[in-house]
Amino acid sequence: MFIFTHKHIYLNFADEKRNHGHMSVKPYSDNNESKKSQVRSMFNNIAHRYDFLNHFLSAGIDRYWRKKALLFLKDKDHSSILDIATGTGDFAILAYKMLQPVTVTGIDISEKMLALGNKKIAGKMPGAKIKLITGDSENLDFKDHTFQVVTVAFGVRNFENIEKGLSEMYRVLKPGGWMVILEFSKPVIFPVKQLFGLYFKYILPLIGTIISTDTKAYRYLPESVNLFPEGKNFIRMLEKTGFINCSFKPLTFGIATNYTARKPSLLQ
Repeated sequence: MFIFTHKHIYLNFADEKRNHGHMSVKPYSDNNESKKSQVRSMFNNIAHRYDFLNHFLSAGIDRYWRKKALLFLKDKDHSSILDIATGTGDFAILAYKMLQPVTVTGIDISEKMLALGNKKIAGKMPGAKIKLITGDSENLDFKDHTFQVVTVAFGVRNFENIEKGLSEMYRVLKPGGWMVILEFSKPVIFPVKQLFGLYFKYILPLIGTIISTDTKAYRYLPESVNLFPEGKNFIRMLEKTGFINCSFKPLTFGIATNYTARKPSLLQ
């Protein structure tokens, strides 16, 4: 009994330490604004080069990650989808193309990212039932049990309070609904770990800074990934929130990870 309790206390302490570290890392360390406010400013600053840099810096492999994540939902009920931290709408648009749901709603706190996303939809997919609107992931303006699926691609690590964001996702999901989260992670296999660390810490920030002209945004990226409670630690957070059937699958040697979880049905 003592051993179990001691371990439980240790895990809670470790999780709290990671969460505190995650919340403390901000795009602009010399700014006293909240992390949420800084993240909004950062994405507004880099919006004009965001899509290009995403595909360029990942050598296009981010498209494969998104497709892989959405394939999980093929045989699930996906009639209504909420895409959180939708940015310029890439994940929302791909979900609409691949899964053909009735509706897709994307939310983001960056007005400039959303403007580019809406322009993209109007130009390439006129008539598509995709709606991108301003929204706060930690204070969702939707009723309980609204969506059959909630997705997030590379956005959870930018939450100011991850647990609050997960709780909101759980709240707006319909009973039996699924959540799919795609997020960066840290490879552990030699020599991918060493090569990725070198690229992520030095090369990516340099290229990102030159192209986007924001000197802090692409230095924040590796810092936020480093402090994100990935793998089993994130699974514990999902289970603590109330999700079941939680699992994770590393992609491309662990550079990214796909997380899936389900909200219990009314009969469970």
